[in-house]
Amino acid sequence: MRETWAGLRRSAAALAVATAVLVATACGAPPSADERGEDGGGAGARGGTPGAVLPGNSPLALVYRGPAACDGCPEAAHDMLEHDGFTVRYIGPKEETRFGPDALAGAALYVQPGGTNGQEVTTAWGLLERDRGFSPELVRAYVRGGGRYLGLCMGGYLAGEDPGYGLLPGDSGQYIRSQGAAVTDDQDHLVDVAWRGHPQRMYFQDGPYFDVDGPDVDVLARYTNDRAAAVVASYGAGRVAVSGPHPEAPSEWYRDYGLSDESHTGLGLGEDLLHALMGTPANPIS
Repeated sequence: MRETWAGLRRSAAALAVATAVLVATACGAPPSADERGEDGGGAGARGGTPGAVLPGNSPLALVYRGPAACDGCPEAAHDMLEHDGFTVRYIGPKEETRFGPDALAGAALYVQPGGTNGQEVTTAWGLLERDRGFSPELVRAYVRGGGRYLGLCMGGYLAGEDPGYGLLPGDSGQYIRSQGAAVTDDQDHLVDVAWRGHPQRMYFQDGPYFDVDGPDVDVLARYTNDRAAAVVASYGAGRVAVSGPHPEAPSEWYRDYGLSDESHTGLGLGEDLLHALMGTPANPIS
């Protein structure tokens, strides 16, 4: 992954140097990573700019972990991101890195993972809003200023409007209630999608579709009823990627629900989604 991320690292490093010259007195120390990149960030997550990189030349991703996420969802996102060359830390009410004015400033990417089975979008949003220091505008301002947002399943719903961050040029909706949906209940399934025109099967549990339009919208995947399943779009100077199915789903998720294991395929699709989001080259989907 070192060569894959080289362009991102060079541009991020140049931006970080320029920013340090302009606002050196306002910046904290750059974040330091432990071997696994799971130390929570603490004060080291403050300062810098969206797209900053760590001393080991890997971009920093902050993954939400808290009551608005399901058990195992932040960890699955962590593993997918780490597999693709990120240093990953968690942000949330019980993590060392917590929401606040500077919490996202040193991150290349903020990730909103999946939610608990059966959890309403309004419930997840309410749990986020109870987190001291959190506000939707913190995330919006981060992305608008050049940051990146990745929303997986519940995180895709929350990229939409009311309730949500309002990061999409459109909105999210419940796929299982859409006309012609191939899956019509909230149980765990494999769902068929066309990813860049190629048929794929992905882990799915009551994920969203995306009703979006605009010149800077890239629909990477569609469900069989032609609803958008994975999208990358611009928001201000930043970018947003959302997926209704779970590319990050590990083997045990498939095994637990008696599904054919598509985790290796999912990782490849997740890599494509991440590279489209970050603007770095990825391997072709076949």
